[in-house]
Amino acid sequence: MEYPDARIQVFAKAPEVGTVKTRLIPLLGAEGAAALHRQLVEHTLGWITAAALAPVELWCAPSPDHPFFAECRVRSGVELQRQQGGDLGERMAFSLHHALARHRQAVLVGTDCPRMDRDHLARALRALGRADGVVGPAEDGGYVLIGLRRPAPGLFREVPWGSDRVLAVTRRRAAELAIALEELAPLPDLDRPEDLMRIARRDGGLWGLQIAAHGVTHQGPGLLDPLADVGVADLQR
Repeated sequence: MEYPDARIQVFAKAPEVGTVKTRLIPLLGAEGAAALHRQLVEHTLGWITAAALAPVELWCAPSPDHPFFAECRVRSGVELQRQQGGDLGERMAFSLHHALARHRQAVLVGTDCPRMDRDHLARALRALGRADGVVGPAEDGGYVLIGLRRPAPGLFREVPWGSDRVLAVTRRRAAELAIALEELAPLPDLDRPEDLMRIARRDGGLWGLQIAAHGVTHQGPGLLDPLADVGVADLQR
């Protein structure tokens, strides 16, 4: 393990039908969106634990007692933690503070970026050797990764989560707090029907996830399956 005194934190919701990937429900249906979310969590945990860069924590909502998270712990060997706080910013600040109270650095990622890989995560950990923080921008104006060497709760306050201004506000907040924030290359995330369209056009697949118009078929992590079951007409509905 290259960074034993770091922590990689994965934020995830339980894959409850109707509560996750809600912007994809018109395309995939509630059950299909939940199935996709489940696969994204499994995919993320699979490659991050295999990367063996640092110990991995799975920060769970609403509770680590959910059976899905118990399965994740058995399959991936991750430590389970409960997300705590009100909005997303409070929960992220809490988890990072929790890690940084005991370790030199922490990197927090979501599960909506199947294109993220070991090299990207390793670059984030290396960046924390020279900068106060690191952020991995998303192409839609948010970010898919953030890491810190010291707690900075102000970085997560009054951020318009879910909007295309998240990254811009975070940059401004970092400058106000005198946090040297290094940026990685942008990556696409997977939240909206147009994200599926972009993936289909540019990459021809979904990094191990196969989408059907009314559900998701699990093909196993690490496979590059064609996005053949969703046509452009489906994606534009």
